[in-house]
Amino acid sequence: MGQLIRFAITGGEVADITQAKALLVGSAADTVIADKGYDSDELVDFIRQGEAVAVIPPRRNRRTRRRYDRTIYKDRNRIERFFCRLKQFRRIATRYDKLVERYASIVALRCFLRVAQCIA
Repeated sequence: MGQLIRFAITGGEVADITQAKALLVGSAADTVIADKGYDSDELVDFIRQGEAVAVIPPRRNRRTRRRYDRTIYKDRNRIERFFCRLKQFRRIATRYDKLVERYASIVALRCFLRVAQCIA
């Protein structure tokens, strides 16, 4: 738990949910934890087809509220803390690199070094 499996770099105006399916394809996750921004019937059905449990709280404007495990959802703070640590590096937070490949390689390197620090 808490390991980066894969990531995608998109423009700042692109909604995160548009990349969710592509990132989940082929993953062998038992549980997928996400915030309210990922609450869509299509994504939840996709996660369930992969025989995983979707732990995504429903948005307030939903007519039918879907149940989710609040205890497991609390583990999402690990993800948020990870991104906060990642953004402490100025080069990542401000996206100095113009080329996507260079930016992605810096993000991957920082993620690897962060995991290596956790193991050591």
